[in-house]
Amino acid sequence: MRKALIPCLAAAALMTSAGFALGDEGGVSFWLPGNFGSLAAAPGTPGWSWATIYYHGEAAAGAGQQFPRGGRVDVGISGRGDLAFFGPTYTFATPVLGGQAAISILGAAGRNEASAALSLTGPLGNTIALSRTQELTSFGDVIPSATLKWNFGTSNLMVYGMGDVPIGDYDPARLANLGIGHAAVDFGGGYTYFDPKSGNEFSWVAGLTYNFKNPDTQYRSGADFHIDWGASHFFDSKFQLGVVGYYFQQVSDDVGAPVSLDGFRSRVVGIGPQVGYIFPMGDKLQGYVNLKGYREFAAQNRAAGWNTWLTFAISPATPEPTSAKPIIRK
Repeated sequence: MRKALIPCLAAAALMTSAGFALGDEGGVSFWLPGNFGSLAAAPGTPGWSWATIYYHGEAAAGAGQQFPRGGRVDVGISGRGDLAFFGPTYTFATPVLGGQAAISILGAAGRNEASAALSLTGPLGNTIALSRTQELTSFGDVIPSATLKWNFGTSNLMVYGMGDVPIGDYDPARLANLGIGHAAVDFGGGYTYFDPKSGNEFSWVAGLTYNFKNPDTQYRSGADFHIDWGASHFFDSKFQLGVVGYYFQQVSDDVGAPVSLDGFRSRVVGIGPQVGYIFPMGDKLQGYVNLKGYREFAAQNRAAGWNTWLTFAISPATPEPTSAKPIIRK
């Protein structure tokens, strides 16, 4: 039954909702576009779920593009990341405001490589660095999140909130970091259309990120608006094929950027394919594997390239309906 897909996919969508922790200060946002996916707003089955996500991304900016980072400006940056996100989700059985509530917490670890063609000095006269590359293998910030979802037949609504606990490996003097260096909060909502009879679904999630000041650099990134979307078709109770995309736009200026960069507002768009497969894990659990990829374009004040996500999620299976025993009259 296609409705049994919802618990595992909803858990995977929630667990991929936390982003790789870097700030607009370096040209990359706290919110990692592509976090939400198919069936993002669909309620799941109450209980514990777990998701592990492998993320690979490569991006580069033009040779003359400038990116402020604390007291210096990096020119012509590029980067490559191999990261793992992992953590649990708990979905409550008791309704909250008529909907289904869930909470999760996500950690991150992996390897990040960053390069700059040139690092210019600040007003105090730091040393100019030419064509430098740095690598870092370490841990990232911790990102808690919560969702509240409502189901209305084939339509589903969701609101969410998340934040960043800046405990990851961060050094303002480095090019490569796995921590954000400051706190951030993100709120938004989404919609999922899913028809179990036809197997068609479409989902979108929009949100707004507020970044707090980086205490190490006194730089505060502007607010970011983002939309993630996905559309897919389930050919049977196991196989899913579709497309995904995102749009990211900074909507307020950075505080601390050089005047010459005019507020340093960033933008990027991405689109690509996705494929998923669901399978039973005993009598009470389901497993779900999803692979999706994005090619980026229309970037502004932001390195652009491509990225892939490989998600493996485990969640409670949908209980089988039970029929009442017939009444035998004597």
